[in-house]
Amino acid sequence: MDPPAADPGPAKAEAVGPQGEMDLPVADPGPVRTESELVQCPYCDSEAMHKLAQFLLPGLAAVCVDSTTGDLFRSPSAVAVDLRKEMVDHITQKSETFIADALIESEANQNPENEMPDDPYEIVSIFMDDLSSTKRNIIGHVSGWLLSDSRDDKIDDFVQEMEMTKFWPLERREAIAEILLKNVDLKTKFHCPEKYENEERLADHKAQCSFRPVTCPNEGCRAKVSVRCMQDHDAACLFKIIQCEQNCEKHLLRRDMDRHCVTVCAMRPMKCPFGCDSSFPESNLGEHCSESLQLHLLKVLQAIHKKGFTADQLKDRALQLEKSDDHGKLAKARDARSLTNIVKDLEAKMKSSS
Repeated sequence: MDPPAADPGPAKAEAVGPQGEMDLPVADPGPVRTESELVQCPYCDSEAMHKLAQFLLPGLAAVCVDSTTGDLFRSPSAVAVDLRKEMVDHITQKSETFIADALIESEANQNPENEMPDDPYEIVSIFMDDLSSTKRNIIGHVSGWLLSDSRDDKIDDFVQEMEMTKFWPLERREAIAEILLKNVDLKTKFHCPEKYENEERLADHKAQCSFRPVTCPNEGCRAKVSVRCMQDHDAACLFKIIQCEQNCEKHLLRRDMDRHCVTVCAMRPMKCPFGCDSSFPESNLGEHCSESLQLHLLKVLQAIHKKGFTADQLKDRALQLEKSDDHGKLAKARDARSLTNIVKDLEAKMKSSS
């Protein structure tokens, strides 16, 4: 199967070239603006735009897979160029009439349960599903196929193929996503609706617009985020340096937190290595071993002597061992094996001295 041709980059008009290149959709500029007309702020939620751009590639893959399922002569890559252009045209045109259609629908239908969606990802997904449904052959219309793992696997595989061949680069998808986002954002949650009489007033607004893009200040993060979303981004940014979640003294990148907490954190929880029911931070192991020495000795003595000692005899032996431990080796043992060896050595000395 030949891979889909890579998108070569921006061009001046929307068309499909001899190698299958697709140009970005260009909004009709309309008549030249007069002085009385308003100019709109161009900013939108950059994270929402990025997310929507990522959403487009699986959508195209689904259309390509559904349109070629059961076709022995065509593969998804063979139809990708044509369907990409058709899909962009379709969803762009649908988005341009979405708000008007939504208002008409709202006036005609007073039932609040039937309100039009306001999630841009859901809206664009509906547009893409509409196109995909027109491309399905007899196999594609079988309900079992639409829900099958095989279909999902083919879509995932084709998404990976398009990413590897750079068939539809992210920056070009973002240009389309920006148009879609502004067109379907009925409640202006994701783009700035402000308009001004002239470029000077617009420039003043843009300098303080809450949708203006800024670069994340965390070193290593190259994300551009709208000012209004920066707090949420910072709270989840993988490059943010934060204190250990388990309250050890370390400060580290959020992306390294899980590995740190599980592998090297001094405060990671652990269970007693001697088999008692205690659990505590690893840094407190020494303190626990000292405080619970009697209990640990009884467990080790039971294992060594089996049924040879009564409970009272075991307690007496534990006290004798502590008294004979001049160097405090018993309290320094950190696991059952090392404590067992120390106990055996002390018992041997006690026996030889008697």
